[in-house]
This record gives sequence, C-alpha cells and structure tokens, in this order.
Amino acid sequence: MRKILSTVFVATLATLPMWAENEETQELNVPAEERIETSEFEPNGTPGAGFITELVNNSLESAFQSAAPAPAGTPQLGRKLTDYASAPKFGGYFISKYAYSDQDGAKGGTGFSQRLVRLYVDGTILTDFKYRIQMQVNNSTFHMKDYFVEWSHWKELAVKVGQYKRAFLFENPYNPWDVGAGEYAQIVTNLAATSDKDGNVGNGGRDQGLQVQGDLFPAKSDGHRFLHYQLQVMNGQGINSGDKNGHKDFIGSLQFQPVKDLFIGIFGWTGDYVDNAGVETDRNRWAASVKYEHNDWTVRAEYAHAQGLLANYQGNGKADGWYATVGVPCTPWLKVYGKYDAYRADKTWGSTKTIYSIIPNFQIHKNLMMQLQYNHVHNRNLVHKDYNELWAELYVRF
Repeated sequence: MRKILSTVFVATLATLPMWAENEETQELNVPAEERIETSEFEPNGTPGAGFITELVNNSLESAFQSAAPAPAGTPQLGRKLTDYASAPKFGGYFISKYAYSDQDGAKGGTGFSQRLVRLYVDGTILTDFKYRIQMQVNNSTFHMKDYFVEWSHWKELAVKVGQYKRAFLFENPYNPWDVGAGEYAQIVTNLAATSDKDGNVGNGGRDQGLQVQGDLFPAKSDGHRFLHYQLQVMNGQGINSGDKNGHKDFIGSLQFQPVKDLFIGIFGWTGDYVDNAGVETDRNRWAASVKYEHNDWTVRAEYAHAQGLLANYQGNGKADGWYATVGVPCTPWLKVYGKYDAYRADKTWGSTKTIYSIIPNFQIHKNLMMQLQYNHVHNRNLVHKDYNELWAELYVRF
C-alpha cells in the first residue's frame, strides 16, 4: 500500500508543472477564499455563520475595511484587514437530541441530551494561506476539533499541516449539519474512527499530520475537474494525540468526476496503532464510494473493508460494511432521506448489524433545522435482534 501511495504521489507531482503552465494567469491570481472549497471535501467543513456570528463578522468586516481600505486596483478579498490578511470569520452551532428506543434493556433510550456545541474561526493570510480553528463541547467535556494552515495557491496542489479529517470515505468529512441523518454511517463511526471504535480512542475521524491535495484535468465544457487527489501522512493516534512509535499512517484518495457533481472514489489506508497498554497493531483499510449531489438531490453509497485492530479487539481482525443514502427535496423547507446501513464486525453474516432509516429534515430557517429519524435495527449479535428507535434533533446556528 505504501508503494502504491508513493507511486500516485510521484506521478501527480510530475503532472503539476504541465497543468500549472496551461492555467491562465488570471485564474492563478484568484484569491484562495473565492475558489471552490476542497480542503474539507464537499460540502464545506463548516455549515456557515449564524445570526449572532454573522452580525459579528459583518461588523468586523466593516470596521476593518474602514480602517484599512484596499488600494485601488487590488482584488477585494472580503473580510479585509490589510493587503495581507482577511478579518477572521466566526461561526457556531449546537445540536440537541432526544432519543427513544424499545430495545430490550435500553430503558426507553437516553432521552434528552446535548449532542454537541461547536465554535470555529477561519480566515486567510497572504491570500493563499487558509487557517481554521474549531472547538467542541460535549456536556462537560471541551476539546479541540480542527486546527490547521493550508497553502492553496494552485488548484492542482495544496499543502495542509495540522489536525483535520482523515481522507477516508466521502461521508467522514461532512459536518453534522449536512450529513442528513442524526448519526454517521456505521463504517464511518467504526472504520474512519469518528467515535470510540478505534482502539478506545474517540477521535472524530481526525488525526494530526500533513496533507497534499489538488484538482486536475479541467473539463472544457463547464470547468469541473475530472480528478481530485489527497495524500496524507498522519500520526495514526487520532485527535489531540502525538505519535507513540515513530511510524506514520499513509492515507490516500482518488476521486473521479466524469460529469459535474458525480464523484467516484477509491480510498486506501495503511499504518499502525499503539493502544494504552503499548500493544502495536497493523491497520489496513480500503473503500470504494460513489456520490451525486445536484439541485439538492443526494445519492451516496460506500463500501469499506478493514483488517487489523478493531473495536475492543473482538473477532477475527476483519470487518466490512456498506451503506446507501438517498435525499429527496420535497419542498424548499423539507428534504427526506432514506438510509440503508450495514456493518459486519467480524466480516461474517452472524456479526451483521443493519439499520433501516427514514429521516425528514425540516429547514425552517437557514439557522434552524429540525430532524426526525426512525430506525429499525436488526442486530444479529443480540438475543433479541430487532428493535426500533426514534430520534428528534434540533440544529441551531448562532
């Protein structure tokens, strides 16, 4: 796997001079924040400012532009502080949840809970350097989610350093506001490690390291790029953690866009992990995915396979899973998702947990969304295999 990722990396860099020379000079001078955002995949890594943070951002922009107006003839970058940096942009949102379950022994579910509260700030420095800091609170626990700087002068080559999402699976980088359901798919939570499933480390699908990415081969018809690549060298220990053995995880992704808004992706991941007891275990994973996002329609399907360390060291060291999601816009304020989600903890049918979901999303206001979700769960690992869940979540941007 390391040889494959290295070959892709070398081949990609070899094409950069040719494509950079073919770009028009005017496109190279477009400010980084006005280009299509690819740093956190699609959609953007944060869901936008709310009513309070939008007021703060507008006030800051107005104040900074009045204090340091842009000289005539220079690009208008927005949120401008000087000719060299933009004013920081703030945002925040929270998600409140009610959960009911008729599962045997669940005592009716968890009831009311605070799913998360997030605050973030981002901006640009010297036009081509983007930065982002994102923090989260879960009940009484505060932790850092993202902090990175990315140089993105060219669409063909961007370099990021810090803590951010792993380039594994399409759904992993979606923020909770845009994923369409009250929880990520099981392969995301278990195999991209967005929750406490990766050697008892809950890391939100994130890690620390360095990333190289870019978009190649523009279409003449509409300008969309046929190929997006991502290559990461990460610690392998997850969120807010340093390396424990000096070895790195190598993660790579190739995403083909044969027509605009249709993406076909392949993902690879090889590395190792050191648990709290000092046990080192190999970790090798791959995935194949497809997604289509157009005119508010959503179609997304992914398969992932893993071999090595799995949740709680159970089973034969293998696992796989798949899901399919369809989102149908019914009205400007209602979009209904259907989701089929299966995960095999031991890559055997006897270890399969399958979830069938219907999820209406009510977008009452751009800063207020209500989401209902019905799940029918068939879990072959349990004595009483079938049960039902009902979730209600409230999303508020502030």
